[in-house]
Amino acid sequence: MKRVAIVQSNYIPWKGYFDLINSVDEFIIYDDMQYTKRDWRNRNLIKTPNGLKWLSIPVEVKGRFFQKINETKIADANWNQKHWSIIKTNYSKAKHFKEYKDKFENIFLSIDQVYLSKINYIFILEINKILNISTKISLSTQYSINGAKSEKLLGICNQAEATEYISGPAAKNYLDERMFLQSNIEVGWMDYSNYPEYRQLYPPFEHGVTILDLIFNEGPNAIKFMKSFKRE
Repeated sequence: MKRVAIVQSNYIPWKGYFDLINSVDEFIIYDDMQYTKRDWRNRNLIKTPNGLKWLSIPVEVKGRFFQKINETKIADANWNQKHWSIIKTNYSKAKHFKEYKDKFENIFLSIDQVYLSKINYIFILEINKILNISTKISLSTQYSINGAKSEKLLGICNQAEATEYISGPAAKNYLDERMFLQSNIEVGWMDYSNYPEYRQLYPPFEHGVTILDLIFNEGPNAIKFMKSFKRE
């Protein structure tokens, strides 16, 4: 049995993204598809005393209507310093911030990549280490991709020797499950509902924020508030 998930890269994603990674044997970052503006590719949410705030990496989009995610370049070389300053300001009072401050400061301030996809990749790998997620992380460019949406995903799954494809619920609108079953690949759907709440700064509680919120507030106990980790 081999479970595979194929998802576009997101910037410092929410806990559900890492739950999906931890639920499969191989997680494939689908970055050679078209970049979408005002999406999760280059931004995510944090909590602040004044409500939710977007942290967005400025990227070059003018005249680049069909650029792929892995072709998207950063438009402001100082974005990382700005983001880290905002995070420090809003999470310095979180219970476990001091434990992770040096780690994340080093990640943010040492990044010198010009491509968005590479930045997201760095954060995904580093956060996996913090959460003790050992799933194999691959890139879609390592596979041959042809056909329409479902055909492309199926082609990657076949090359990865998957026996089960785990997808986010949004794909139910377009994924051709019969095509996968004909290739002897089962299709499973990730359930992002009914997450338990944790100690979070600045009520009301919000699930859909970056994983950094959970890590800074719960520290080593963060995985207890995720679904894919076995309860002790």
